[in-house]
Amino acid sequence: MSEKRAATSNRAEEVRPGRHFLQIPGPTNVPERVLRAIDNPTIDHRGPDFGRLGREILEMLRPVFRTAGPVVIYPASGTGAWEAALVNTLSPGDRVLMSRTGWFATLWKEMAERLGLDPVFIDTDWRRGADPAAIGEALAADRDHRIKAVCVVHNETSTGCTSPIREVREAMDRARHPALLLVDTISSLASIDYRHDEWGVDVTIAGSQKGLMLPPGLSFNAVSRKALAAAARAKLPRSYWDWQAMLKANADGYFPYTPGTNLLFGLRAALEMLMEEGLERVFARHRRHAEATRRAVQAWGLELQCAEPRHYSSSLTAVRLPEGVSADALRALILERFNMSLGNGLGVLKDRVFRIGHLGSFGDLELIGTLGGVEMGLALAGVPHRAGGVQAALGFLSGAP
Repeated sequence: MSEKRAATSNRAEEVRPGRHFLQIPGPTNVPERVLRAIDNPTIDHRGPDFGRLGREILEMLRPVFRTAGPVVIYPASGTGAWEAALVNTLSPGDRVLMSRTGWFATLWKEMAERLGLDPVFIDTDWRRGADPAAIGEALAADRDHRIKAVCVVHNETSTGCTSPIREVREAMDRARHPALLLVDTISSLASIDYRHDEWGVDVTIAGSQKGLMLPPGLSFNAVSRKALAAAARAKLPRSYWDWQAMLKANADGYFPYTPGTNLLFGLRAALEMLMEEGLERVFARHRRHAEATRRAVQAWGLELQCAEPRHYSSSLTAVRLPEGVSADALRALILERFNMSLGNGLGVLKDRVFRIGHLGSFGDLELIGTLGGVEMGLALAGVPHRAGGVQAALGFLSGAP
């Protein structure tokens, strides 16, 4: 066979009919409307058209964060927004209280250490969200107020557990502690009800690639007045992440350096979609799909990673497999046979769980297709389970508007 014929044959073997089901908990599927917006011609990021775009987007973001304050946009991943939150508000050696609710909370703690901070970790079993009572006790015991910030991941993407941020703030207030409250909403913003101002959050961290329905590449800090006051005193080095430079340029809709211009076109389209559907309806849709997924998992006789029903996530469901069964082998089989990607286990959950993302632009039939792929994969892989998970989800969805 000639090289040309061999290459043609290999390409033919790679063709997969139908669309790829990207059911990881982010990046999520990008809606056609957002893709077409990103496809706009690039414009001068210092020209008047861009200034109007910037002002419009910065105003549209506030209702999504439920804040009247400023929201800063970085051309970065969510990890960049983590760093921005820390370096703008803290000084070398500052103590920060963190809850080890899963893999991403662990990574944030490691970042704090590398930046010269002193993180104190409240451990968990990775099967529930942060414990407000434990946070309150730690703050009450800190009579010298050495703890300068409390850092909590709202929705832990590695476990499918959501932390009760309102209760965390109430525990901080009962302890009469002045620490800042920093919250990661990377996998919850625009998917799970969240209220920056009402819940007394000082810095909210978010990313573009999940509930906001965009590709990776934008990250966000929503900032309180208290956080801005802390930034005036903070001594950690910052340049790229400096809020003051950003806010000064943002006043006219611009940025102090080259922004993600075309992603901002997409962000405007995504924000329009969220406002047209209505945030309460968006949250209800996510809750509904999460409940249908959990009913499928329970019908299969499998175990949810989140063991506390009050902390069930609406963005994703992490599923534990029986001891000795490889979650990675199941995921590989489902990808090969059904062209569907599921999230892998991270950290201590490596090869123990798989994660089903059901967030972003996502409808009932897409959920049923996802669960159908999982159920067929369980059977083909010989994973001990009961049939009927898809039927359980169908029964719930058909009766739940």
